[in-house]
Amino acid sequence: MDAFYASVEQRDNPELRNRPLAVGGSRERGVVAAASYEARQFGVRSAMASSIALRKCPDLLFVKPRFDVYKAVSHQIKGIFAQFTDLIEPLSLDEAYLDVTDRLPTNTSATQIAQLIKDQIKQETQLTASAGVSYNKFLAKLASDYRKPNGLFVIKPHQGLAFVEGLSVGQFHGIGSVTAGKMNKLGIFSGLDLRQQTEAFLVRHFGKVGHHYYSISRAIDHRPVMANRVRKSVGSETTFAEDLLQQPHLIDVLQPLVDSVWSYCEQTSMLGRTITLKVKYADFTQITRSRTTPGIIAHKTQLNQVALELLDTIFPLSKGVRLLGLSLSNFQVNDTPASGQLSLEL
Repeated sequence: MDAFYASVEQRDNPELRNRPLAVGGSRERGVVAAASYEARQFGVRSAMASSIALRKCPDLLFVKPRFDVYKAVSHQIKGIFAQFTDLIEPLSLDEAYLDVTDRLPTNTSATQIAQLIKDQIKQETQLTASAGVSYNKFLAKLASDYRKPNGLFVIKPHQGLAFVEGLSVGQFHGIGSVTAGKMNKLGIFSGLDLRQQTEAFLVRHFGKVGHHYYSISRAIDHRPVMANRVRKSVGSETTFAEDLLQQPHLIDVLQPLVDSVWSYCEQTSMLGRTITLKVKYADFTQITRSRTTPGIIAHKTQLNQVALELLDTIFPLSKGVRLLGLSLSNFQVNDTPASGQLSLEL
């Protein structure tokens, strides 16, 4: 979906249309969750601090996120997908992989199906989507970003290798700025540069993911579309308006995080064993503290107790805390649903 959260807000409020818009908090410690294309022209991006976004675009409008609305629209869109294939791998509320290989009607191409999906999304939601069509997930993802917004781009089998070699490594899905910088220091700037490296060289410098880099530089990706992919972790975090130094204050803000994580456990009957606390300090350094219990965390009080014990390990503080996060992983299905708490969809 194109600028999904922001587009939903502009759809529902005509006064926001054609104006630079950010979904998120406008306060000093706020973060942009999504930016309209009008805002992106000024360099405003998601995950950018709101204060920086306002400096880039003084006329930027902020609206609070309405996740219940975004989830409802997401379900509507996934219902459209399901009319064309059962092989749907959601990546987020606004993005998914679809494999239509075995569902192609006679004389119908994957490109035509992509256009049909785009048209139906527009008709039913008044929102635009961009689609990428190719013979593997890596290339389809690249293609989906190539003609945004409201784009449709196809990479055919005979085009894959040339397309990849012409990209900078920073454009590769899955290669972030830190990894791209490391590659640049090794003299690797483009897909062609990456393809010229041996697999052993890439593994030596990047570990196991080097095997993946070796393949995608050759436009090879054998990963299947995984329908009903199992979630590996659930987490919640919050950024504070002011840096916190006092333990009682941090305990207070930890409780809503525990509530949020436990609500997922109740809703899904998925219970985990590994609790991780994330702490980001005022100077943006970050640490994590984790504990894996012998058995599953079966009660909210148990999750809360371990979370408090992990929090206790960071004291005394030498600098303020700007962000606190809590996550639960190492899941297994619990036959007896978690009880005693109010269900809250994440």
